[in-house]
Amino acid sequence: MIFVVSGQVTHAQNLNGNKGATRTEIKTTREEAKQKMEELRASIKNEKDEMKAKVKEIRIVGREKALERFDRAVKRMINLKERVNVQITKLEAKGVDVAGAKSFVATAETKLAEAKTKITEANALLATSINQLSAEDKTKLRTLAKEIESLIKETHKALNDAIKSLKEGVRVKKGAMQTTSTNATSETAGTSQ
Repeated sequence: MIFVVSGQVTHAQNLNGNKGATRTEIKTTREEAKQKMEELRASIKNEKDEMKAKVKEIRIVGREKALERFDRAVKRMINLKERVNVQITKLEAKGVDVAGAKSFVATAETKLAEAKTKITEANALLATSINQLSAEDKTKLRTLAKEIESLIKETHKALNDAIKSLKEGVRVKKGAMQTTSTNATSETAGTSQ
């Protein structure tokens, strides 16, 4: 896959490949965009017209809030993914089949990585200037926002499917244990007669 991040074309790393490089690249781009936002905020102080300065400040605050909303959604998905992984580890130690859940978590990780990349693109787009976005940029931003929202929903669905898979695995394990104990009980009852 190819992603455009702040005007540069980058290749997304394979999940089994070098995840750290992609994460570092996304993090650096986000930090650069945050720095640009701070620079834009500082340039507002040089504005002589008070009304224009207020409009620009409101624009920056709105942009920051939009990005924070996406970041919070990603953090919630990361927390949910970590909780699911903890349960996978616990249940795997107890002998429950967790292969399906691991597959769903891998899907969620892929979707989450794509969402982070899209958020970075949106961040770079919003941090370019204080001025009102052009019609083309607004359209691109709306598209990115919809894609991010969709990816976060898909991540959430995959994690919910992982939870359902774990619950089913526990049910199967309990059913097998009950069958085993019932057979053992009937054998014991049969030998004592």
